[in-house]
Amino acid sequence: MNSLIRKVWGSVSSNRSGSSSVSNPNPNPMSSEYDRFLQLMYIQNSSTGEFDRIPIDILMQILKIMGPRESARLRAVCKSWKYIVSDNRLWIYFLQNHNKEEAWDSVFFAETHLRSGYPLRVFPAQMHDDLSFMHIYGQRVQVPGAIIIDGGSGYCKYGWSKYSSPSGRSATFLEFGNIESPMPSRLRHFFSTICNRMQVKTSSQPMVVSIPLCHYDDNESAKGSRRQLKDAIYATLFDMNVPAVCAINQATLALLAARRTSGIVVNVGFHQTSVVPILHGKVMHKVGVEVVGMGALKLTGFLRDQMQQNNIHFDSLYTVRTLKENLCYVALDYEAELSKNTEASFAVTTNTLFTLSKERFQTGEMLFRPRLAGLQAMGLHQAVGLCMDHCHDAELRGDDSWYKTVVLAGGSACLPGLAERLEKELYRLLPASMSSGTRVLPPPYGPDSAWFGAKLVSNVNATYLH
Repeated sequence: MNSLIRKVWGSVSSNRSGSSSVSNPNPNPMSSEYDRFLQLMYIQNSSTGEFDRIPIDILMQILKIMGPRESARLRAVCKSWKYIVSDNRLWIYFLQNHNKEEAWDSVFFAETHLRSGYPLRVFPAQMHDDLSFMHIYGQRVQVPGAIIIDGGSGYCKYGWSKYSSPSGRSATFLEFGNIESPMPSRLRHFFSTICNRMQVKTSSQPMVVSIPLCHYDDNESAKGSRRQLKDAIYATLFDMNVPAVCAINQATLALLAARRTSGIVVNVGFHQTSVVPILHGKVMHKVGVEVVGMGALKLTGFLRDQMQQNNIHFDSLYTVRTLKENLCYVALDYEAELSKNTEASFAVTTNTLFTLSKERFQTGEMLFRPRLAGLQAMGLHQAVGLCMDHCHDAELRGDDSWYKTVVLAGGSACLPGLAERLEKELYRLLPASMSSGTRVLPPPYGPDSAWFGAKLVSNVNATYLH
């Protein structure tokens, strides 16, 4: 122990002047707790024995080197050690350094916003004063993880919450198996297939399932359809002996992945694009979900038509989609882009090199000028502006600017330049009083944003899934 203390003293003493050497992994609302803890330490009658002569910051460094298991055992020694070991900042350090696959801001967001369930907490001031990160650390060590199934409108991503990315992809459960079969039998076939591919028994792990937003209106028929799909998912999984299930719509999960609980999600789906207002984690159907009849499939088809017109030959639609994902982008100024040399090449396979020019940005321009592709539809900026206008007029309780954060989601929303162009168009379209402060965020985790939102939910703790 003496050599350990000398080692720590050497590494810390040079940093003690001018500021505390207790590292703060990430500034957070809990920082004042450490000051209160120091005050408690000075008034405690109990003693740490020979350690009384060691400065408190040195003791904290010793605990960090000892690790979480040995630190936790010291709680049983005496009251002073219990106070030292229970310090939130110590366990924040352990959470940050012993969970390398998950960013600290993800952990902090999940625990402070999602842990209390619905309605979601929005402001740090609303957090529980007794939130114990030592308890959180213990829960995370015990919980083995959940199965995440992100049932997108085009295809599904699935994997383990303890891993940093989805482990596989398949057809979505909306179009899985025989489409003439009843939904419950299709769902059972789908979930059984996923579990077989993951080599896991359905009775062993909880599941988080994302549901595509496919019934948009606020009428009774749409409400019934949404309820029917969610009930079918729960009934199917519980019938398969899944111990816990959490089914959340895809737009909300994409918003959570951006560390937000309120805002507008623009989900560029496989068949169409939805503009979804969400307040405190709940989709505001009564405000209105805007739907634009163009999505990833239309974008790929438009690029295919342009390539055919320019005598660029290709073997399959997969080739066209690959070129879209690797060469296409959205111009900030479409007219100015027309006069530039935008030629670029990409090799789909080792023997096939494709070169595109204006097709690269004309494909994405279809989102703002649907008539380029022969479509009679609103432009993306018009649909988002209309949604923001409805949110403004609704005058819902809460922050007046809750709808001014716009989060993009979906694979085709990853086109470079889309967020910047949409933000520019919104400022031009909307009055200054409404557009001021508006921010458009690109998909926080690319095409897998909803999957990462489910990961945040599933990694809070096991009881949240019940």
